[in-house]
Amino acid sequence: MTREQLERNERLTLAPYASLAAESRGRIHPEGESAYRTAFQKDRDRVVHTSAFRRLEYKTQVFVNYEGDYYRTRLTHTLEVAQVATSIARALGLNEDLSETIALAHDLGHPPFGHAGETALNSLAANVGGFDHNRQSFRIVTKLERRYPGFPGLNLTWETLEGIMKHETDYDVPDPSWEPDVQPSLEAQVVNVADEVAYNAHDLDDGLRSGHLDVVDVAQVPILGELFGRLGLNPERFDSSQRYVLIRELLGDVITDVVHATHARLTEQGVDSLAAVREAPAKLLAPSEGMTKQLAELKDYLYTNFYFHHRLIRMTRKAHLVLERIYHAYLEAPDMLPPDVSKQVGDLGLERAVTDYLAGMTDRYANEEYRRLFDPLALT
Repeated sequence: MTREQLERNERLTLAPYASLAAESRGRIHPEGESAYRTAFQKDRDRVVHTSAFRRLEYKTQVFVNYEGDYYRTRLTHTLEVAQVATSIARALGLNEDLSETIALAHDLGHPPFGHAGETALNSLAANVGGFDHNRQSFRIVTKLERRYPGFPGLNLTWETLEGIMKHETDYDVPDPSWEPDVQPSLEAQVVNVADEVAYNAHDLDDGLRSGHLDVVDVAQVPILGELFGRLGLNPERFDSSQRYVLIRELLGDVITDVVHATHARLTEQGVDSLAAVREAPAKLLAPSEGMTKQLAELKDYLYTNFYFHHRLIRMTRKAHLVLERIYHAYLEAPDMLPPDVSKQVGDLGLERAVTDYLAGMTDRYANEEYRRLFDPLALT
């Protein structure tokens, strides 16, 4: 189908409050659209082909990449968020292409070593405004990726950029400069919810797989205890196949609740257009009050028993030390910087150029860089 046919299908099949590619606010730099892709599909393809997206494969979600091949990485987390987001968007008649694109782009700016790396860089770069992975994602798609001769970045649509800048979870703070008094599209709101849903489920999965979480304790969390009972799972005889069932049903229950609660909210408030979504006093896409309470209990459990497990704290401390030493080494001797990074110093200043360099590193590359800089026997 041609782009015009795809755009016509959107008008005929999507809900009245969905974002339509044909009605996009456009791109920063004028350019022609594709013959066989909508503007949002073009955005998605540009995100997938970036260097930043490929590097997510070797960036930490919770476990450092070399801890094991079965644990989530920042890339697999991103793909799971995209899957949850498109499932919810499809059920609500939203623009799946836009939700998928925002989901695939939402973590492009994450540094190595997960949230430990972000905390470290934010402290190290305090003199130049700190570090925030949402803003870094925006800088990657508008400045740092250099793939097109006519403009810096990817030249994504306004709607995709809005979704990146207004991404909001417990870990993500939306940029207050981006239309702060206007709600984001429902496609962007989908990604906010999908992010939290995905990391609750897969962090629980990784915690059980690794043995950091005890199954008997896990079954005491209300939302999980109810699932154990309904599915006939026995915490005393829990194996990998039962773990798969538990995680799958947890995801299914939450997605179903989000769809039903959001549909009811849209109906009750008479939301019949994208303009009504943006003018709403609060975000419209969210779980029910009961599910929100249950997910908060699960999150509290994971914070206490998983994220602050002594083994993960050790990894966090090591990550901070690695980035801190590399950062200061380059500030003290900028001549050691690779030529392509040195070129950025004149435009960005030394501290921001070094911060960008470290933020783009994978876990593995950061550890190798540390070894090259501080191991006297390592090859340069």
